Amino acid sequence: MTANPPAAARGTLYVISAPSGAGKTSLVKALLGSLDEVAVSISHTTRAPRPGEQNGREYHFVDVPAFRALIEQGAFLEHAQVFDNYYGTSRASIQDQLASGLDVILEIDWQGARQVRDTMPGCRSIFVLPPSRAALEARLTGRGQDSAEVIARRMRDAVNEMQHWAEYDYLIVNDNFDDALAELRAVFVAGRLKREVQAVRHEGLLRSLLA
Repeated sequence: MTANPPAAARGTLYVISAPSGAGKTSLVKALLGSLDEVAVSISHTTRAPRPGEQNGREYHFVDVPAFRALIEQGAFLEHAQVFDNYYGTSRASIQDQLASGLDVILEIDWQGARQVRDTMPGCRSIFVLPPSRAALEARLTGRGQDSAEVIARRMRDAVNEMQHWAEYDYLIVNDNFDDALAELRAVFVAGRLKREVQAVRHEGLLRSLLA
């Protein structure tokens, strides 16, 4: 794989959604370690940073007035309220990364995914499911971060999120992590082998072979 793709070779936008606790974040992190030229979009959020998080690394942390100002400026490709906070994806940042040849991942919920598909119909969308409700609840409980009341609310929200799985192009069940990672990686690799993508990446080779 070339380290620096031709300027004309645009990356692909991937939307990945999942209920909280399905393992989406862990899968994406592992994917980044196994595949080159992939980046995760850094969202804006109004929630407070968690211990160890840094502004500009995990999220761009802003207050509610600043977030609303960005909405009015049309700065977001998508934005939504999740639980008690707001999240949004910078339109300019996504466009710059795609133009550089990177495949870009958006980790967003079904509301944001709908907005992105409407704005960028060429994107590909992936939904990650847990193997069962029991497994999902066990994962949420095992974090040891939330009260029983919060976990119950997250389970209700998870069921609502999972109802939208059929809106996505690909479905991955995260039962065995290694298998789920291999399936996720396969989606990205297959996308890079599409004729129109390869035609740009290997323009010189094709020209020499067919001369």
